[in-house]
Amino acid sequence: MRRTLTAIFALMASALICGSPAMAGSEEQALVDKAKLTVDEFARSGDMGGFQDYLKRAKAVIVIPQLLKAGFFIGGSGGSGVLLANGDSQGSFSHPSFITMGSGSIGLQFGAEAQQIILVIMTEKGLDAVLRNKVTLGADASVAAGPIGGGGKVAATSSFSDIYSFAVSQGLFAGVSVEGAVLQERREWNQKYYQKEVKASDIVVRRQVLNKGAEALVGALNELSKKP
Repeated sequence: MRRTLTAIFALMASALICGSPAMAGSEEQALVDKAKLTVDEFARSGDMGGFQDYLKRAKAVIVIPQLLKAGFFIGGSGGSGVLLANGDSQGSFSHPSFITMGSGSIGLQFGAEAQQIILVIMTEKGLDAVLRNKVTLGADASVAAGPIGGGGKVAATSSFSDIYSFAVSQGLFAGVSVEGAVLQERREWNQKYYQKEVKASDIVVRRQVLNKGAEALVGALNELSKKP
C-alpha cells in the first residue's frame, strides 16, 4: 500500500512539474533562454555605444536569437523571437511575447548573414504596429539599419525611424537590413508559456501575466539598458 501511495504521489509531482509555466525543456522556454544569450552576446560586443543609446529610449525590443536561411518562407529567411516592452513605473522591461519573423532577404549591410538580431522599437506607432497580429516592416512601420559606435546617437525626438535593427554575426556587431520583413504573433506559444489565452498586448503592455523562466532575460535587458 505504501509503495502504491508513493508511486501515486510521484506521478502527481511529475504532472505538476510538467504543467508549470516555466517548464524546463519546453520549446518556449528554450527560445527565451536563447534570447537571453543573445542579449549577453550584444553586451559583450564592442563599438555599440549607439545601440545602447537607442535601447535606453526604446519603447520595446524584439530579440531574434537565430535567423534561419530558407525553410520559413520559400527562398527567404526567418526565425522566432520574443517581444518585450519597456517603461513600466519601475522603468523595466516586460515579460516576453512570442513572435516570428520572415523575409525574402535579411542581411548585414555589407552582405554577410545575420545570426542574432535585436530590433529596437523607438515609437508608439512602431509598437502599436508590432502588436497587431501581422505587420510588414517598412510598410506598416518605418525601419532602418541601426548605426553603430559612440557617434550613432539617437535624436531626442526619435523621429527618424520607428524601428532600428542591429545584429551580431560571428562576434561582429553591425546594423542589419530587415526591410520587408513580416512579423507575426505566436499566440499558441503565448498560451502554452503563460498557461492561459493572452494576446501580446496583455503581456507586454498591460503586464497581466508573468513567468519566472523569463526573469533572467528581463534582468539582462534591464542591466544593458541602464549601463552608462
